[in-house]
Amino acid sequence: MAKKILKFGGTSVGSIERIQHVAKIIKKEHAANNEIIAVVSAMSGKTNELLKYSEDVSKNFDKRELDVLLSSGEQVTSALLAGALIELGIKAKSWLNWQIPILTEGDHSNARIINMNIVKINNFLSENGVVIIPGFQGISKEGNITTIGRGGSDATAVAVAKILNADSCEIYTDVDGVFSTDPNKIPLAKKIDKISYNEMLELSSLGAKVMQSSAVQTAMMYNIPLEVKSTFTDRVGTKIFDQENIDYTKSVTGVAYSKDDAKITLVGVKDKPGVAASIFEPLSKNNVNVDMVIQNISSDQKTTDLTFTVKRTDLSKAIELIKSNKKIEYLNMHHKDQVSKVSIVGAGMVSTPGITFKMFKGLAEEKINILAISTSEIKLSVIIDEDDTLNAVKKLHTVFNLD
Repeated sequence: MAKKILKFGGTSVGSIERIQHVAKIIKKEHAANNEIIAVVSAMSGKTNELLKYSEDVSKNFDKRELDVLLSSGEQVTSALLAGALIELGIKAKSWLNWQIPILTEGDHSNARIINMNIVKINNFLSENGVVIIPGFQGISKEGNITTIGRGGSDATAVAVAKILNADSCEIYTDVDGVFSTDPNKIPLAKKIDKISYNEMLELSSLGAKVMQSSAVQTAMMYNIPLEVKSTFTDRVGTKIFDQENIDYTKSVTGVAYSKDDAKITLVGVKDKPGVAASIFEPLSKNNVNVDMVIQNISSDQKTTDLTFTVKRTDLSKAIELIKSNKKIEYLNMHHKDQVSKVSIVGAGMVSTPGITFKMFKGLAEEKINILAISTSEIKLSVIIDEDDTLNAVKKLHTVFNLD
């Protein structure tokens, strides 16, 4: 007997028919004498619908009440799935965040799970029951409903797997697993059978939407076995495992991209100790996340040009913070929001020479100009014009033999 966490995303539970299909998947797992805890998302499109309601009421909707509103989507799914299982003759029960409770800390809309009461859950499992838990939410020490960010049902599933000491955590979605790039955009993308936590973490943080990056990070920290698989086919999914099993013979595992970046360049910044900290401190305090940073010092070593990227939604805020910052001196500021980040990821990059050359040569052959570069042991990212994104991804996918 194995204790399994089965997480079903929004597309998997997007209609009554799909919820009934999910119930049949759970019934099959339950019939194999497994203890099942299902973690569910809101039905696809429901969270956006609720968010629009809040925006129609107020452009500055109260954050506490927004969490109360958005968490209702998963409550609906939990009840419908429990009802579908009961209809199939399975003992099932839904548990809302405050009934367990699932304890969180942190800000509204960006909380994190720190613990949960497992007594009720384990007792129900011992009675041969199936437990349904809403993802994406919890309750604070003060008794307020909290949410843990978009895509947070993945994080819930992994946290529940850790706290309940589950044998496995399976992420059900609308694709067959993790692909070398977006299969909806690149038909030649292929499914990856096995991938390391590190590679998956890079891909998810760089724009691959199959799993939330914080969920991968938690799984990596606690060595929780993960598998991404399709709700709609019986094909084998993608297994995500620990560092020791990385395949170093493959230089590049996948190509990821995101189109929500913006680039800011400060020209002629007076070069002195602490200037970078003076620029980035106000951004940090105002929750503007800075990603790639490139600095070019002038030949006289008196000034520097500083380029960095932020999320496109934070561009206006970042510009205003820089303009109002009296601690820094610079000649000009340029910014561009129609940019994208394209990245190659692979555990074998660290031991394979020529990866950077192959990437840059491939982009040059397509006449794609590189605006910024960032590297790590298993990742190489570039900022390019947004219009070149798909062309760049296709080229790199071919260059590194991923087709």
